[in-house]
Amino acid sequence: MLKILKSRFRWDRNEFSGAFGDIGADLPLLISVANVANLNGTNLLVMFGGMQILSGLLYPFPMPVQPLKAMATIVISQKLTAATLHGAGLAIGIIMLLLTFTGSLEWLAKKIPKSVVRGIQFGLGLKLASVALGDFVQTDGITGYGLAAIAFIIAVILIGNRRLPAALPIIAMGVGYAVFFQVDTTELVNQFGVQLPSWHVPTLTDIQTGFIVLTLPQIPLSLGNSVLATRQLVQDYFPHQSVTIRKIGFTYAVMNLINPWFGGMPTCHGSGGIAGHFVFGARTGGSVIIYGILLLGMGLFFGSGFDLLAKVFPLPILGVLLLFKAVALVALIRDTAHLQKDFSIIIIVGLLGASLPYGFALGLLVGVILHYFDYKIPLGVLSNLLPTRN
Repeated sequence: MLKILKSRFRWDRNEFSGAFGDIGADLPLLISVANVANLNGTNLLVMFGGMQILSGLLYPFPMPVQPLKAMATIVISQKLTAATLHGAGLAIGIIMLLLTFTGSLEWLAKKIPKSVVRGIQFGLGLKLASVALGDFVQTDGITGYGLAAIAFIIAVILIGNRRLPAALPIIAMGVGYAVFFQVDTTELVNQFGVQLPSWHVPTLTDIQTGFIVLTLPQIPLSLGNSVLATRQLVQDYFPHQSVTIRKIGFTYAVMNLINPWFGGMPTCHGSGGIAGHFVFGARTGGSVIIYGILLLGMGLFFGSGFDLLAKVFPLPILGVLLLFKAVALVALIRDTAHLQKDFSIIIIVGLLGASLPYGFALGLLVGVILHYFDYKIPLGVLSNLLPTRN
């Protein structure tokens, strides 16, 4: 087993750097949901880390696990309970399993054009950039701007550097700042203790309520980003690797058939996660396993001090990591920018996804309709959108 792991995965500094590529998106969302729904920190971190390790073992390239964003957003905005969230997770696991084994996912993959998938990735990049610049970087005032500026300069200089991957000095700077100025290390040490996740049984009522309130709004985003855009990004970054829609759908389903029974957050794959790991150096599933071990350890030994532990990663620095992931996603449209019809659809889908509630579901629908109606923005309209010189 050890020989297989060594031959299939790398465990070097680049994989370790890439392991932090998605933490800027994951950690704030997990903290927010845990606070609103009163989730157990041990259950949340152990299961989230465990799913990362499972995904890292199943895929030979970086295929990280992410919280289901539509579900998380609704839980936060409507202050829903943990029981409803876990019921929704089980419901979407069952639905995704059915879609996978009936061949429906593969049928959808053939019918939804690449321009719509690129539009979803473009919109996700815009949304992540907005969160990074509008929420994270501004968190700590002048100090936060200073931290973000230093992290940004480091990232610009070191992005693509295989000897000194960018995320390593950025994370080291963030941890050092937190230890000296933000975290009460005595209180954190007092939270140390081995804890295991507890068993949780979703009721039929939880599943029914979760399905209506959380699962239905999540399905379009999952189809667009978690499955189709993820498969497309694997083809972009790792053309020599073969990954099927069926496998992505199956692992998505399995994770959500396991998570609810141990109080875990419903999870998915996502193109943003792959982009984050890749842009900061990862090339194998080793980065995902490293990330999973980190989260698993946090949950097992510091689960009761989750809020304190989260402060080890200052938000302005996480914002910079998030921004570079966003740029990587937006840059993917370059392969279709020369095609007028496709580019028009990408812009429309992306703007809908980034700016409206449930915008990715609407963008997915609108983009498919525009594609099959052979729509393209007239060149005159495009020129009118551009600034002119007097």
